[in-house]
Amino acid sequence: MDMFTLRRIKLSDVAFGKQTCIKKGVLFINKDEMIQNLLDDNHLKNVDIQLARPGESKRIIPVKDVIEPRVKLEEGVDTFPGIFSDADYVSGKGTTIVLEGVGVVTSGKIINFQEGLIDMSGPGSEYSVFSSNLNVVLVIDPVDGLGKHEHERAVRIAGFKAAHYLGMAGKTASFDQEVRYPVNEIPELVTRYPDLPKIVYVCQVIAQGLLHDNYIYGLNAQGCLPMLVYPTELMDGAVLSGNCAAPCHKHTTYHHQNNPIIEDLLSEHGKTLNLMGVIIAPVRTALHEKERIGNQVLKLAEMVGAEGAIVSEDGGGNPEADLMILTRLFEKNGIKTVLVTDEYAGSDGASPGLADVTPEADAVVTNGNGNHKVVLPPMSETIGHLECVDIITGGHTGSLKPDGSIEMEIAGVMGSTNELGMENLKTVAI
Repeated sequence: MDMFTLRRIKLSDVAFGKQTCIKKGVLFINKDEMIQNLLDDNHLKNVDIQLARPGESKRIIPVKDVIEPRVKLEEGVDTFPGIFSDADYVSGKGTTIVLEGVGVVTSGKIINFQEGLIDMSGPGSEYSVFSSNLNVVLVIDPVDGLGKHEHERAVRIAGFKAAHYLGMAGKTASFDQEVRYPVNEIPELVTRYPDLPKIVYVCQVIAQGLLHDNYIYGLNAQGCLPMLVYPTELMDGAVLSGNCAAPCHKHTTYHHQNNPIIEDLLSEHGKTLNLMGVIIAPVRTALHEKERIGNQVLKLAEMVGAEGAIVSEDGGGNPEADLMILTRLFEKNGIKTVLVTDEYAGSDGASPGLADVTPEADAVVTNGNGNHKVVLPPMSETIGHLECVDIITGGHTGSLKPDGSIEMEIAGVMGSTNELGMENLKTVAI
């Protein structure tokens, strides 16, 4: 049995300094060096780095992705496999250094209307877990004339490079906590816990094109069939976000790295359940693709003897057809299924919350209603481009008021109804 270790360094502040390093719980960043590192990409014209701490009167908009700095302790392998090196090794083993409490946030000129905001204080901060991070914000300008897809890729890679650059500072710093996870093979799982229910977790990853994509070991998930992986592989960046779904339920890279469903299942593994693995399930657009992927997911679940499954959604609307196809397949083949999603149920909550339903879906956890309306007060400082609020998901023409306040749906707040359950709302059964 192999082991996977998260070596956590808990940080209390972030500041610019002469050297990128960690001292007494503070992450110091050599701003000029970090910017030059990012400008090696000739698709980028300019990069600025700004800091946003919890409680500050700052608004970050438009946000594209959030990444937690992580690097491998061992030489020859790394986090974000397939990005900085060939994906010729299996992630999720060995020791990974984590800069806990830090988020690399990519921002700058808007690429797609499905980008969101993070408020560091006020009522907007209550809807986003990212408001409690020490955020290192990359404000990125592409070169003139760059197309949307090239722009998205350049910003995405810049975020990973920045997270890797900061993570390297943790290699020489003392750590605060080590969390160890077993990495088990299937025969070992079957024999070690024969009396516990065998569970699989199915994690949807959007793979729909038009800036709605995720990346598995660096490969666009559009070209992938479902994969059975160790739960710890996602903690090492085996799945990375290039996904411009609505901000409220977009899975950022940070969400994949810190997937709370995986963490909760691992905490119960060997106690109340036997976690047989995680199935990464791409979400395509056409019905025949959804049916093909659903049958492949069922095959993998049956191969490991699954008796129960948790299935989390990625995005909204179209992916709900995949949820229901899979639920029907699982339930009809004796695999009890729980769905984890969110809703678009209208501002009054009275409209149907999901685009598709099936009678077999009788166990559903919802993480909130993206149509819920809020008024966000003005902030003293904006990082990025405030005018974008009138066109992003959740906003509308006139959302931005003359005094700088914003009237919008929480659909525009990053992670407000996250479908992995990493958010501040709570579900109440009635």
